[in-house]
Amino acid sequence: MTADEAGARCDVAIARLSGASRAQVASAIRAGGVRLNGSLPKQATPVADGDLLEFAIAEPVALDAQPEEIELDIVFEDETLLVVDKPAGMVSHPAHGARDGTLVNALLSHAGVLPGDPLRPGLVHRLDRDTSGLLVVAKTEAAMRALSKALMRREFDRTYLGLVVGIPTYPKGTIDGALGRDPHNRLKYAIRADGKPAVTHYELREKLHGHSELAFVLETGRTHQIRVHLAAFGHPIVNDPVYGKIEPRLDLPGQALHAWRLAFTHPFTGEPLAFEAPPPADYLAARDTLRA
Repeated sequence: MTADEAGARCDVAIARLSGASRAQVASAIRAGGVRLNGSLPKQATPVADGDLLEFAIAEPVALDAQPEEIELDIVFEDETLLVVDKPAGMVSHPAHGARDGTLVNALLSHAGVLPGDPLRPGLVHRLDRDTSGLLVVAKTEAAMRALSKALMRREFDRTYLGLVVGIPTYPKGTIDGALGRDPHNRLKYAIRADGKPAVTHYELREKLHGHSELAFVLETGRTHQIRVHLAAFGHPIVNDPVYGKIEPRLDLPGQALHAWRLAFTHPFTGEPLAFEAPPPADYLAARDTLRA
């Protein structure tokens, strides 16, 4: 161990020396693949100049997307695109920690080859794992290009429903706050001056007991946008495990957020398309509970 790493945590020192991610290093430490002066260290054990640090870091398993026969709720389909109603609890595409059982796995089984990123084929936009509702999928390269451009030009109308803690002072309003990675937690996002522009419009639909149901219209589609904006607004989404808190009395897989309405112009026929999907049963049950 050199003076450059002296004083660093064991996992940080190994990540610097190996180029591996902290997650890979943590896995190696837990598996007993790291020795510090012949002993098994902890992740936070500090290293000193002259220490003997031995490690073996396993290469991460390559991700791929394979077809799986998983039932899909298809709202609309033609030869160029389809619209699906994704259930809460389903990840949109394979990632470390969710290699199968995703929407993409189901889409590949249903539609065959899809355009775009090999791990995100066909996906024009995505929904968080525990957010249910509507999204559009491209079936051809031309459709992917056209729909992606329409999304960038903000030509999609997307309306969400969400249950939130508390009741906003004003029944209608706009939350305008640029979003970027949370500097203290890379798994979260936060309102930041150097972030990407993000605008969420909200409207009160129903006052509940200490809670309310809001409708949200997105001008932009940043990761976790509604969840971050509402938490910063002081009305976090009910049962949000990242930006709010879990409510044990509600039988929900995660945050009470649903992509309710989706409207756009068909990229080839010019036909206006509009779809609506009712919230799932667990969302409706949670709303009934909060009415009591």
